[in-house]
Amino acid sequence: MSTASTRLPEGRYGRSSDERADRKLKIAASVFGAVLLALVGYFAYHYVAQNEISAQVIAFQASDDAVKVHLEVHKDSGASGYCTLRSQSADGAEVGRADFRFTGPASNIDKVVTLRTTAKGTTAELLGCHAG
Repeated sequence: MSTASTRLPEGRYGRSSDERADRKLKIAASVFGAVLLALVGYFAYHYVAQNEISAQVIAFQASDDAVKVHLEVHKDSGASGYCTLRSQSADGAEVGRADFRFTGPASNIDKVVTLRTTAKGTTAELLGCHAG
């Protein structure tokens, strides 16, 4: 004896509910992916385009209670902002941290700033610069 088939004949009754659900899931996933991609692009653009100030440490000189740091700052003319510096001791402990503001019409600033420390610092690290 043969057993009866539980499958419907192909093409006779239209799409099954599983096929409709799969199509809806594919559409929803495509829309979600496009929105997520647009959101990432938006934040990436604003992170890169809105960063109007950047700097680099050229040299530094440490003493027992301070570190003199030679900074080279590049910014849009007329923009203002600040850069955060820190110094660490030989054992890696943070001994000083400060923000230094940069304003004015100049777009390139070459400046020596003094970072006060609680102990002898062995590094001068630029943590970042922010407009505003």
